[in-house]
Formats: sequence, structure tokens, C-alpha cells
Amino acid sequence: MHSLRFTASATSDGVLERDFTLGEVTGVLWSPASGPDHAPLILMGHGGGLHKKTPALMARARHLATTCGYTVAAIDAPGHGDRPRSAEDDQARAELRRAVAAGEPIGPVSSRYGASLAERAVPEWRAVLDALQDLPEIGADTPIAYGGGITLGTAIGMPLTAADPRITAAIFGGGFVVHDALLEAARRITVPVLFLLQWDDEHVDRQSALGLFDAIGSREKTMHANLGGHGGVPAFEDPAPFLVRHLGRATLSPA
Repeated sequence: MHSLRFTASATSDGVLERDFTLGEVTGVLWSPASGPDHAPLILMGHGGGLHKKTPALMARARHLATTCGYTVAAIDAPGHGDRPRSAEDDQARAELRRAVAAGEPIGPVSSRYGASLAERAVPEWRAVLDALQDLPEIGADTPIAYGGGITLGTAIGMPLTAADPRITAAIFGGGFVVHDALLEAARRITVPVLFLLQWDDEHVDRQSALGLFDAIGSREKTMHANLGGHGGVPAFEDPAPFLVRHLGRATLSPA
């Protein structure tokens, strides 16, 4: 069994950022520089072809750390960010580029690759969560939510949320091609869900995304639909109110 190892640490604007590894998995942890232990933990996924430190993801993480006192964790999906690519990763990326250049649907390639990534990433996320809960500042009783599930983050976050009972609320997005395994995972989700939908997504059929929302088994689920294309979730879609409603807010210490 691998142990979590911190590889870099820096503090800026009241946020402590720590890079870590767990075996082959590369990740980052953000937390208030002065805050309580056992604050709620938010897991964040990144989009396809991106990595754990995209500007938008980092901005959300730092916002949640400074305004809510949360700890936020993100990891690179298999074949993304600081992780090596397999032959399958390279082939899928090449096929996606060809489809986009030719103006062809990306659904067949995207759904197949997304399902494969989820099969690999869900066990990794659960192992990371085990290791994070072993840290004294987090602990086993920390409230946990999946708070960043746009595009690829949905393809991984839905089966993760369905599989891990430690996750008690989740935010997903409609920007990923829906496939049978994703629908099956959605049906097994029972925690409160906020679902973000880009109404004019050029890569995902709107009815398919609405069907994914409809499949979610939660008794409490809310959709926020905004005009705009793929990956263009507006900055005003603040995850904090939803997360605070379900996890509470940590008390920040004076600087």
C-alpha cells in the first residue's frame, strides 16, 4: 500500500497549497492557512485534456478555502496532467482531434474513453480519500462532497459518488457524452445534487444531458441551465451556497 507524500508547499493570500503523490497519482490540496482541523473536504475533478491546476479549478478551490474554510483536493485523471499517457490515452486523443477537425460527432470516442477513465480513476480517488482521512487535520469524520464535476469530472464523479458513501453531496455538469455506464451510475446516486447545464453545448446533445439529470436517483436535485457552449460555465455559478447548505461552513481563524 502506498502512502501519501507531500512534494511541495506554498502559502499565498491566506491559502496553503500542497502538492502530493500517492503511488502514481499526482494531486494537490488547498486549505486555509489559518483554519480549523476537520473542515469539510471538497473533491474536485478537471475537464478532459486538462489537469488538476487549471486556472478555473484553482480559482474555485481558493474561493472555497477563503470564504468557507474548506479543504479542497484535486488529482490528475489517468493520462492527464503530470501523469504518463498510455497507448489508449494517445489513441483516444488522436481520434477526438480527428473527429473535431472533420466536424464529426465525438460521442462514440468520448463515451468509450470516458468509461475507461472512470474505471481507472474511481479506485484512485477512493484510495486518495482513504489517505487524506488518515491526515490528522482531516480525519475520518470530516464531511465530504464532490464539488467539481464538469465534463470529464462528471464522467468520473458520478460513478465515484455512486460508489463511495462518504460523499454526501455532489456538483456535476452536463458537458459530457452520456453512455449506459454513466446512466447506471446516475441512478445509484441518492445524495443532494447540483447539476450545471450549458444550454448550447456543441458536443453534447441537450436531450441527452437532460436525460442524465432525470436519471439521477436523488430526491433533492437542482439544475442550473445557462446559455453558452461547451466548457463555458459562467463564473457567477458559485458552488459555495450549495455546499454550505449541505456541509456547513468552517470557522476561519483571524490572519
